[in-house]
Amino acid sequence: MCHVIVTCRSMLWTLLSIVVAFAELIAFMSPDWLLGFPRSDSSVSRAGVDSRDYRPSLGLYSRLASGFWQAAMLFLAAGTLVLGCVACISIFSLCFQSILKKSIFNICGLLQAIAGLLLMVGLMLYPAGWGSEKVISYCGPEALPFRPAQCSLGWAFYAAIGGTLATFLCAVLSAQAEIATSSDKVQEGKSLICLL
Repeated sequence: MCHVIVTCRSMLWTLLSIVVAFAELIAFMSPDWLLGFPRSDSSVSRAGVDSRDYRPSLGLYSRLASGFWQAAMLFLAAGTLVLGCVACISIFSLCFQSILKKSIFNICGLLQAIAGLLLMVGLMLYPAGWGSEKVISYCGPEALPFRPAQCSLGWAFYAAIGGTLATFLCAVLSAQAEIATSSDKVQEGKSLICLL
């Protein structure tokens, strides 16, 4: 017989774990990490000349501009993979409270902390590659490591930072979810318990 133990803290941790994994995956896959300075594109239309401003962007793996970006991509991919695994396991935490007699919340919290560290290293390596020739061609000759010159950071970089901070929050919430599901009130059925 399977029983489902759901508390507010365990549900919050499960949902936030899933959201964080998706946020990091979307940020990782996005090309909008570094936005070039505005340029104009003149194209001839039927009504005459149409001039539009656009900002070229460089994604994390945009032909891997430097060795730093290669390393950043590996760390970010590893962190995102760990978060994806934790998100899948967190769904099962509603039915199973332990794996090999260890709390599923504590194991996942540890994995989330490790993923957060991997993501943090990747996010610190990314700006170190801004001195590469490809970035200089997009951002101008003043571009140096940790100084993007005429470029600006795109939403994907900020989403990755937010996801990393939320990853550490999830690691802390996992301990609270463990406390909530193992309390005496929950075991006595004074909290939501569904029996299947």
